[in-house]
Amino acid sequence: QVQLVESGGGLVQAGGSLRLSCSGSGLSVRNYNMGWFRQAPGKEREFVAVIRRNGGATIYADSVKGRFTASRDNAKNTVFLQMNSLEPEDAAVYSCAAGTQVLSAVRQGEMYHYWGQGTQVTLIS
Repeated sequence: QVQLVESGGGLVQAGGSLRLSCSGSGLSVRNYNMGWFRQAPGKEREFVAVIRRNGGATIYADSVKGRFTASRDNAKNTVFLQMNSLEPEDAAVYSCAAGTQVLSAVRQGEMYHYWGQGTQVTLIS
């Protein structure tokens, strides 16, 4: 049974940092495109970042480029999202997802096979 479990969310001041983790079981994260998505209240789910399967290339949404970094630890079967210079607009529930889609579809949430339960990131202004 595949399971993705996120952790690391919490309260943080604007300008601060958080590191989210997504631990996988029942699959090997290195063999999947591991995406990060977020959803704020009243808004649609939004692509944040992906670390691609095998080679580990990363792709970011323009809104987080230069501030967020996706990484992977194959030994721990875990992916991370380092979030720096957090802004009020970053507040959301962050979820990780695993998929095997082609490059052109990595920003599309519906193309991912497995999802975690999400972790809340709250900004304190």
